[in-house]
Amino acid sequence: MLGYTIRRCLSVVPVMFVVSIIVFLLVHLTPGNPAHIILGEDASPEAVAQLEEQLGLNDPWYIQFFDWLKQVVTGDLGTSVFSAQPVTELIFANFGPTFSLMILSLLFIMVISIPLAILIVSLRKTILDPLFTSASLLGVSIPEFWLAILLVLGLGVSIPIFPVAGYMPLAEGFGSWLYHLLLPAFVLAIVEIGIISRMLRDSMLDSVNQDYTKTARAKGVRERDVLMKHVFANALIPTTTVLSATVAGLLGGTVIIETLFTIPGIGQLLIDSIHRRDYPVIQGVVLFIAAIYVLVNLMVDLLYAFLDPRIRYDE
Repeated sequence: MLGYTIRRCLSVVPVMFVVSIIVFLLVHLTPGNPAHIILGEDASPEAVAQLEEQLGLNDPWYIQFFDWLKQVVTGDLGTSVFSAQPVTELIFANFGPTFSLMILSLLFIMVISIPLAILIVSLRKTILDPLFTSASLLGVSIPEFWLAILLVLGLGVSIPIFPVAGYMPLAEGFGSWLYHLLLPAFVLAIVEIGIISRMLRDSMLDSVNQDYTKTARAKGVRERDVLMKHVFANALIPTTTVLSATVAGLLGGTVIIETLFTIPGIGQLLIDSIHRRDYPVIQGVVLFIAAIYVLVNLMVDLLYAFLDPRIRYDE
């Protein structure tokens, strides 16, 4: 297990290097000039050229990249060209709402998708099975932004049950924090609930007719115990492979959800920085999100290898 862990950790280095190149090139290939945006449309060409020189925008892209990469290696993601604040400070100042939103969404996913999958499997031979299957497909198919708009109009405007904008820090009170995040967290989780419940259902149905479950039934084990101790326990192993995709979906979804619900998180910071062509902040935020995804993927790989030793022995 130690050797497998070391190999997996070392594989993160080239992945992050390639990600940093892609992030840098995508940001710098987007149209727009930060100098023009900072100085305004009425700025003289001389002033724009001088600011471009100060920001290092006249250097070749590879020189700009390696200068930025040297800063990243030391933990310095640069400085915002607009607010003059360190990018690292901006990220961590805005990470709290995003983290809260993701944690609450993960709770929704676990609390709803796992019981739903178990219920579907237990009712697999009844008329309710296709109904639950259709519901999970609907959850996967619903666009997050469309559902968010519907819920905002329905539960925030027509029937004002939930707030439709803003964020309340946990320090201001757990009730207020939860009240402001319930609606956006549910919207963020709905697609992943459909994915996880279907994945777990398929894995459990695959385990239902395996020899070990037939043996358990032959020994007189109750159907409920067969489902929970044999079918569900074994179905969790392949389901862990979608955890990294779930985190990626949540991270990507926060950009849309935070914008729609006016939550001052990482997603909102990224959108604002894109509008202003604030290259250092865009690069820093995207690299930070990519690093979280890579690290979560690494932890899922290690967890999967721990749960199923065949994975590490095969390598």
